[in-house]
Amino acid sequence: MIKALEFRRSVAHTARGLGAKLWLLLAPAVACLVVSYLSNDIGIRQNAAVAGITFAALVVLIRGLVFWSDRGDRKRARNLEDLVGNDATPCFSTDELGVVLFLNTAAKERFAADEGNTLASRLTDHFASPSSVLFRLQNRARNLGAAREDVVTRRGHTRLSVHALAPDRFLWRLEEFVDRPQAGRGAEMLSLPMLVANKSGVVLFANEASRRLLGARPKRLDRVFSSPVLRSGEEVEVASADGPVRAILAEVTGAGDRREIYLLPVRERPDGTEMVADFENLPIALIKFRADGSMRSANAFARDLTKLGSDDLPVIHDLFEGLGRSVTDWMDDVLAERVNSAAEVMRLHREGSDVYVQVALRRIVDNGRPGVLAILQDATALKTLEAQFAQSQKMQAIGQLAGGIAHDFNNLLTAISGHCDLLLLRHNQNDPEYADLVQIHQNVNRAASLVGQLLAFSRKQTLKPEHIDLQDVLSDMTHLLNRLVGERVKLSLSHATDLGMIRADKRQLEQVLMNLVVNARDAMSDGGVIRVETEALTLDQDTQRERVSLPAGAYSVIRVIDEGCGISEDLLQKIFEPFVTTKGVGKGTGLGLSTVYGIVKQSGGFVFVESEVGKGSIFTLYFPVNEPSAEAKLVNKKSASVQLNKPGEGVVLLVEDEAPVRAFASRALRLRGYTVLEAENAEAALTMLEDRSLEIDVFVTDVVMPGMDGPAWVREALRERPDARVVFVSGYAEDCLSENQARIPNSVFLPKPFSLNDLATVVQGQMVH
Repeated sequence: MIKALEFRRSVAHTARGLGAKLWLLLAPAVACLVVSYLSNDIGIRQNAAVAGITFAALVVLIRGLVFWSDRGDRKRARNLEDLVGNDATPCFSTDELGVVLFLNTAAKERFAADEGNTLASRLTDHFASPSSVLFRLQNRARNLGAAREDVVTRRGHTRLSVHALAPDRFLWRLEEFVDRPQAGRGAEMLSLPMLVANKSGVVLFANEASRRLLGARPKRLDRVFSSPVLRSGEEVEVASADGPVRAILAEVTGAGDRREIYLLPVRERPDGTEMVADFENLPIALIKFRADGSMRSANAFARDLTKLGSDDLPVIHDLFEGLGRSVTDWMDDVLAERVNSAAEVMRLHREGSDVYVQVALRRIVDNGRPGVLAILQDATALKTLEAQFAQSQKMQAIGQLAGGIAHDFNNLLTAISGHCDLLLLRHNQNDPEYADLVQIHQNVNRAASLVGQLLAFSRKQTLKPEHIDLQDVLSDMTHLLNRLVGERVKLSLSHATDLGMIRADKRQLEQVLMNLVVNARDAMSDGGVIRVETEALTLDQDTQRERVSLPAGAYSVIRVIDEGCGISEDLLQKIFEPFVTTKGVGKGTGLGLSTVYGIVKQSGGFVFVESEVGKGSIFTLYFPVNEPSAEAKLVNKKSASVQLNKPGEGVVLLVEDEAPVRAFASRALRLRGYTVLEAENAEAALTMLEDRSLEIDVFVTDVVMPGMDGPAWVREALRERPDARVVFVSGYAEDCLSENQARIPNSVFLPKPFSLNDLATVVQGQMVH
């Protein structure tokens, strides 16, 4: 159907185009007929007659097609005349090219005939770019059947509507709206500046008052106002002929997307510091800022928080800092509503101030003037907590790093120390190389001690806790501590009589006491007294001290008190961090107190420090009282009676992924008489154990290895060999194995680095048991 209509339209269009050139066909038709009449040759007469008749038929056919096409337009025109001929609204009928085919009476009176034969040419003087508007509406009408659009004209605005009468015929209606008769004359009479603009910001009208103010008729609103966003009821800056002036903007929405803008005078006010009583007495810190960032006013609560005097009116960027970008830019974004109102934590810009406030900005309009209201809340405690949390995360990360480094060093130190032990077995004291080997061995031990400090700081060292009496420990250490303090410093020990036993690693506890006493000695360059006191303390309820809650119970307390230089307040908060020291450059590693902290915390205790510059420091250690049970005492007696010095007999399966460590351990065990089978990983060990004829007495295995780890392959091997005993070795702490080891019977742990004797003694102990 659509193709048939398109064909008919094409034929009619072609016929109408040829209608004006019919004489070109009519002339040859007459000529052919004359030749047919005058020629004596019958053949020529027949051919000429046929040609003449053909040309004549074509003329008649084309005329018929044109008549038929015009007949439809004439019929449509008669219908339109009956329908809209007397309509007060101008109506047009056009073809698809915009040629006017019909005008009603109103259209003939409104639009002159000499304006052109197309609708676009007749509307050129009435609104801008009529061709694009008509083309857009015609396409929409062709697809949807009808369309309309409101356009702004000089007289007001026009609603232009179109209906599709046929695929190539359209009916147009132009409804003109003239708002407020004599509006132009009334606006000209106004003493207030008044502008009319469209939605694009093009100024359509400016009255006499606005032209006097601006010096000329403006073309666009952005030439008049400095702000791109205009809000009714707010104060704006106007670019007048004499310079910028302030005015209150009042906007009225007109018809056809027009904007009627009136400028009202601004009454000059004092400095704007007047505040209503409600604002002044609100229990919330509130500060008002002008659009340029200067402070307008602040209530009493805000002045107390910011320590501002009643006459202090600083700019916003002089009051706050620490946002990470310009505070003024943030305020400008809030004023322009480019960002949603959000709260930021900033520091008060005062000398020596550590006060943090949470600031939320809100856009306000005060007496027509846009500004910003700042709501303040004290965030000092929140910021302090945040810093403490960040510090704890940093300490945890450093601890993990230290533990990983210590593990790698332990593997290296095990290999170095072990091979050094093997060399010492082949040399006596008279050999020239013997002293060198001893030096190597001593320095390896020093390196092992440093690694132990790293593990102590990260709380990942392997402790061997036992029940110890603090009074006995301090008594045994008296001679050593007196040697450490020297001649200029005196050591005073004071013991409590009813001190309970604690559970800790005796060697590590001695390290803690030595570190604290050495630090106290270094703090007293002019000499003095170091007091080491013990106390039995019972807490009936949980007690809060600093940021730690001490559970209720019995404690054995150690205090190390000096009369030295003291610790400054800024260092006191981070005194237990690694590499923090109060000594000069090159006078300490900065690991002493971090080692103390790690050992005490890993032993289940607490450590606190009190200090005042110039008066000394007090380090207080709290250890929970832990009395041994009767069964534990019996086990300790049995363990002490076991003799482990018998020569080695048995088969040992050694599983170690580090080749140097494996080489040393295998040689050490063979020297003690054991048969040693080696495997470089867990998979190789399990493959070896598939031989059921192989008898294994002890498994010696590393804990952390590529592929299967030590506990995993040992559990699998014990299914077939439940009587085998196990020695786990690792450069990591024993607590990484504790849960898995608890599920593996007959297993012990040997920390790296270990010596030849350490390894042989542990293996022999497993053989004996």
